[in-house]
Amino acid sequence: MNIAIIGTGNIGSTLAQRFSSNGHTIFLGVRDTHDFKGLQVLSGLKNCTTHSISDAAHLGDVIVIAVPAQFAIDVAKSLGDVSGKVIIDTMNSVNVKHEGFTNTTDAILAHCNTTDVVKCFNTTGFENLMDPIYKNQGIDMFTAGSSTKGTATATQLAKELGFENVYHFGNNDKFYLIEQMAMCWINLAIMQKQGRGMAFKIVKR
Repeated sequence: MNIAIIGTGNIGSTLAQRFSSNGHTIFLGVRDTHDFKGLQVLSGLKNCTTHSISDAAHLGDVIVIAVPAQFAIDVAKSLGDVSGKVIIDTMNSVNVKHEGFTNTTDAILAHCNTTDVVKCFNTTGFENLMDPIYKNQGIDMFTAGSSTKGTATATQLAKELGFENVYHFGNNDKFYLIEQMAMCWINLAIMQKQGRGMAFKIVKR
């Protein structure tokens, strides 16, 4: 796949490294192509180049947004024509909510021209995106969104990373719910000091 990754913090840079290692072509979208977070690590990646946000979005068939949540609308507006493209939202409205929206994904949908927007890679820490294997077993990932195309794309990418199962929360009305799941991980791992080396795994009888 041709994947544009907007944002090079912990989540964006981790996904860039993992997707690149799986053979995908990565277009990093940053505000300053000569000075951005993760420059030293990401500049050496195979099949990875750096661009403006709009240029990266133009080049990618899939666009992963991994910026701080307060910039969700600004980034969505700056993408340009994204009709026919899949957008994967990795963000959570933890400390900030855009006026009129309960979550970042609805905010993105309202400010760009694609309906193929899905929420994924938001329910765990970047360490688990880098290594989702616990005791020889893959942990689980989750998606939400009405787009069949978006959900299928996110599911494929998550399984390529090593997540054993990808559970779908439901349509766009579940964006807020999946952000609450992310808050559960944040609460346990960070606020309750259980440590970031923990993850969600669904078990069945």
